[in-house]
Amino acid sequence: VQLQASGGGLVKAGGSLRISCAASSLTRAFNDYYMGWFRQAPGLKREFVAAISGSSAFDDYADPVNGRFTISRDNAKNMIYLQMNALKPEDAAVYYCAARLTIGRDMSGYRYWGQGTQVTVSS
Repeated sequence: VQLQASGGGLVKAGGSLRISCAASSLTRAFNDYYMGWFRQAPGLKREFVAAISGSSAFDDYADPVNGRFTISRDNAKNMIYLQMNALKPEDAAVYYCAARLTIGRDMSGYRYWGQGTQVTVSS
């Protein structure tokens, strides 16, 4: 399974950005995978941001982004998205998409990882 994140860039505080993640070389149907977004800022640990179930029936958000970020997926295109609104300087990080077969936030449960896309937020 390969994951390719894209769409990162520079945005002003208060602005919006949508990042994407394309999945390929799947060994199962895409909707079998629980998909998540994580982020890592310089000098900090990688942290959970959001996740979504295969059918999109369930989603989960970290407290710092709840209400501002929205995760979604398009199973026909093997894609997930993260719509980020009201961005803050502290949201700046490299954002990674990841996949697992069971529901969860713990990084150890995510078997597949993308390479990351940089999001920079200017104040």
